Amino acid sequence: MRKVRLIVSILEVVLGVALIVCSRFNLVDEFWSGCGVSLTLVGALFVFRNVKYHTNKNYREEVDIKNNDERNKYLSLKAWSWAGYLFVIISAVGTIVFKLVGQEDLMMLCSGAVCLMVLLYWISYIIVRKKY
Repeated sequence: MRKVRLIVSILEVVLGVALIVCSRFNLVDEFWSGCGVSLTLVGALFVFRNVKYHTNKNYREEVDIKNNDERNKYLSLKAWSWAGYLFVIISAVGTIVFKLVGQEDLMMLCSGAVCLMVLLYWISYIIVRKKY
């Protein structure tokens, strides 16, 4: 699995560089140039991490323990749940505030985000309930 991640990371770097080059020759707009820079940097960081994982035994053990530790998994799930709660609350408050100040487009965006999160929660709950 790690080798697949390394290959994907190298492909990210190649795709990012290709987007930057295409932007320099005005084949794509500057949005794609920014995506290319981001993709190149992220891909390079992942390549570095993968190489370090394969060459440094201590780092490999540390990463494996961190990824397989049940406490870390629990904390990660707890953080995701809090992020979801806060996102729904902030979007709901944004819906009300944007409606009060007359920003209908932003109000619709926030209310749509709340509806999407509730729908995703409901679908996930149904799937998880059947699975467990």
